[in-house]
This record gives sequence, C-alpha cells and structure tokens, in this order.
Amino acid sequence: MRERRKVRAGVIGVGRMGEYHCGAYTEIPYVDLVAVSDTNERRLKEICSRYDVKGYVNYMDMLDEVDVVSIAVPTALHHEIAKNCIEKGVHVLVEKPLTYTMEEAIELFRLAEEKNVVLHVGHVERFNGAVQELMKIVNNPLLIEVRRLGPFSPRVASDSVVLDLMIHDIDIVLRLARSEIEEIEATGISYYTDKCDAATVIMRFKSGCVASLVASRVTENKIRTLAVSEKDFYVFLNFTEQDLHIHRNTQSEAVRFKEELRYRQSFLIEQVFVHKGNPLKLELMHFIECAMSGCKRITSIEDDLKSLEVALNIENILREKGIIKV
Repeated sequence: MRERRKVRAGVIGVGRMGEYHCGAYTEIPYVDLVAVSDTNERRLKEICSRYDVKGYVNYMDMLDEVDVVSIAVPTALHHEIAKNCIEKGVHVLVEKPLTYTMEEAIELFRLAEEKNVVLHVGHVERFNGAVQELMKIVNNPLLIEVRRLGPFSPRVASDSVVLDLMIHDIDIVLRLARSEIEEIEATGISYYTDKCDAATVIMRFKSGCVASLVASRVTENKIRTLAVSEKDFYVFLNFTEQDLHIHRNTQSEAVRFKEELRYRQSFLIEQVFVHKGNPLKLELMHFIECAMSGCKRITSIEDDLKSLEVALNIENILREKGIIKV
C-alpha cells in the first residue's frame, strides 16, 4: 500500500509563541515541519538550525511548499498575512486575537469559505484537558470567577491585557454561560503601557449567571484559575496544573466552643481525572484534522467571532473611560 504523504507545515513568525508551534508540529508523527519565516534574520537562522527546516524572510516565498501554516506575528499583521495565505489555498491557524476589528475577522472567514480552506483561531485553552472536562460538568452556572494574572512581558505590549490574556477566559465563559450577555461593566489600569495592563470585568447574562474576570500583567505571581458555582456544587480549575475539583454538599454551621463562636464546614471533594496532554499539540492536531480530513470544528466560527466581539466591546468601554489611551 502506498504510504500517505505527510502534511507539510510552516510557521510564520518564530518568536516565543512561534517556536512553541515549531516544537509541537515536530511531535506530530504525520506532520513535517518544512519551512519557517521571520523578518528577524538572526532569529530565523537560529530556528532553522534548531529544527532543520528551510527559512524565509519573505513568508510569501514558502507558501507553495506548505499545506498548513501557523501565524504567530503581532496582531496588526494578522489580517494581511492570513489573507495572503488563504488566497494561496493554504489552511491557516492564527494566534489569538484574530484581528483588531470585526470587519477584518468576518472578511477572513468569508474568504476562507470561498477558497475552501480552513481558518482557525489559536485559543489553546480550549484544548486544556481540565477545560474539556469542565464543559461536560457545568450545566447551569450561577457565578463564574476567572483570574489570569502574571508579570509583564514587553513582547505583548502591542495588545491590551484584554486581547492578550482575558480573551482566553471570555471564550470559555461564553461557552459555559450559554446565554446572551445582558450587561458588561469594565475597569482597569494602564501601568506599563497605554493599552490597559490590568482589567476587571463583570458580565451579566440573561440566564441570571454573573461572571467576574480579572486579567493582569502587573502581577509577579502567575495565577491561572477558574471557579464555577452551581446550585448543588462548586468547581475549581487550575489551568496551569490542568487540575479540576468538584466540591459537593457544602454545609456550614455555627458552633459554640469554649465561649467562642466558630464556623464549621463539611463537604465532599472529587478530583476529576484529566488527561494532561500538550494543549498546543492537541490544538494543532485538531486544526490539521479539520483541514485535511474535514473533521468538525470543536467550536463554531460564530463562537470565534463572538469571543472577539466581546473582547473588542470591553476594550471600547475601557477606551471610553480613558484607561486605554490609544
């Protein structure tokens, strides 16, 4: 039997995130990483040597050699580069956020449909094992609390903390709530940049669910957690550890002990088994299956657009308050 040709993959932009894509592609047996591109020639040579691939300063020169490509360049370049790749018939995964405007995002998805190619947005947390288990557990959330905090990195200074970090959690919250947003409140601070470096957002949904999201890049301690309260249980998720715990039957009572009033709680904690794979590798595998075999997307195009729309709406609120200054 004739051996099936491997999928030829490329990466445009081989900074920190782009190199993660390079590494993940090399771990997929049916994929060959054949080309990379970056305008930084020193960095390009380093990555070419490390992964033994061809390198191109002009990404257009590599598009005839690849079937799929990851785009990990600054957001301002996403639209132009993705559009050129799609027009050449190359399947594209673009790191989040897809674009700075809804008009550009819609245009890219329409073009992809016309050219019969797959366009995916890189929301890697969708492939976190704990998040995938969480989606099976939560049915009717009352309160969702998310914290995504960490130190500042100059490499992300071109985007606000909303598009840099919070968009991950916006995407997850919308999928958990399964309801239309009724109201959004947002505030924040600009410290390292003029684009907002820490933000707190409250979303109220028509279902009655309330979501609180905090994202910061002015926090030295790295924290990535999500908690969901339902009527009969509470779920706590640690993104970094890919851990998921369910707290059930919580009861509290006041007890008098040696003339002091103290509170006692009793509850049952279940640790959910989570397959702790490499989320980026799983994301790329799903992208390739959609591109090459017509596999159904894990989330719809409408979901991708909605997450971006909400993030941009939050930015507009922060801009109106003068927190985002550009």
